[in-house]
Parts: sequence; structure tokens; C-alpha cells
Amino acid sequence: MTERSRIGLPFVVAAPSGTGKTTVCRACVQRDPRLEFSISHTTRAPREGERSGIDYNFVSPAEFRSMVEAAAFLEHASYGGENYGTSIEALRIPMEDRGHDVLLEIEVQGAAQLRDRRRDARFIFLLPPSMKVLEQRLRGRGTDSADAIDRRLGVADRELEAIRFFDYAVVNDELERTISAVLEIISAEREGSQAAVEAARARHARESVHTAWLSGGGARRD
Repeated sequence: MTERSRIGLPFVVAAPSGTGKTTVCRACVQRDPRLEFSISHTTRAPREGERSGIDYNFVSPAEFRSMVEAAAFLEHASYGGENYGTSIEALRIPMEDRGHDVLLEIEVQGAAQLRDRRRDARFIFLLPPSMKVLEQRLRGRGTDSADAIDRRLGVADRELEAIRFFDYAVVNDELERTISAVLEIISAEREGSQAAVEAARARHARESVHTAWLSGGGARRD
């Protein structure tokens, strides 16, 4: 089957805020020419260096509501007081028109919605090295108040409970190793052979990765 005749697969990467999913996803897209990044819509303000249409589609709350009312989103969720969503077109054009796979960097809430609407999606959960490291990263970014960080950490604790609904898990403790693991998963699922998929799931199975993370004290912040 040629690339133009195939329909691509959607790969969902979700993680608690501060885990580094944006960096990982961008690197994966740069290294795999058959992989495209899904640009989400959001009502939050751009951070320094972010550009609309490249990092996110930055829209007003009214524009976002209009898209919700028009059923333009595959998934949408509220996080940290702002709205985020993945449009239907963000998947259709690269997957159907170009035969490429799509990498979606979305919140855990949105991943739950997409699971119900896209049975062909593959779900990858990124874990921080530990919750202690996650807290250090959030405080080190300097983009949120102390109260906002505390709220994000509380959300992260709840989001970790959703890992049981994911196919794969990768601990983002070393960037190059994490990128390689995500690309390995994508390559195996794209190939589609039972042997390739079973090998990837043996190395990055959500259950075993999460269990090892917990055993190593990953959930502790003290």
C-alpha cells in the first residue's frame, strides 16, 4: 500500500503538565517525515516565543465556544482555567489526504474523549522521572504562581490514575531515550505486524512501566 493510499494512525501523547511532552513530540515529528503534529486550539495566551498556527491555534473564548457549538472538535477540555481542543480537520487532512500518521499532544481529559471517538488511536502516557522532579520543573519554569503550581500538582495526581486506560507508558527521565522509545512505538504500530507490536508492548507496556515507576518512588514528592 502506498503512502498516498493508506490512512494514517493517530498517536496520542498525554502527561501531567511539566513532564516535557511538547519537547518530546516536537522532536519525534522532526525525525519522522511520515509523522505530523496536530496543532490544538486553546484560549490561553501565547507564552514567549510561541506562534499561532505553529505551536497552538490561539483563539478567544468566544471563538472556542463557537467551535464547540459547531461540533468542530474531536475532543476538548478545560485545564488550568483555559480551554484546549483538537479539531476534526487537524486529523483528517494529514491522515486521509497525505497518508501520514498524526501525533496529538493533549491533556488526559481530552485523551479520554478521543478514546471513545477514535478506535484506531494509540495512547502513550509520559511519566515524569518522579513527582518530586515534576514539582521542581513546574516551579523552575517561572510561568505560574505558587497557587497555580499547587493546583497543577493536584491535577497531576488525579491524571496519573488515568494511566490504566493507555496502551503504552514511557518515563521521561532522559530526553533522547524517551524520544527513541516513542518513535519505536510509532514505527511498530505503523508496521502493523504482530511481532513488531508485541515487541514494542513488551518493552513499553503501561502496566510494567508504571509498576516499576511506583516501586522506584516515582509517586512521592517528599
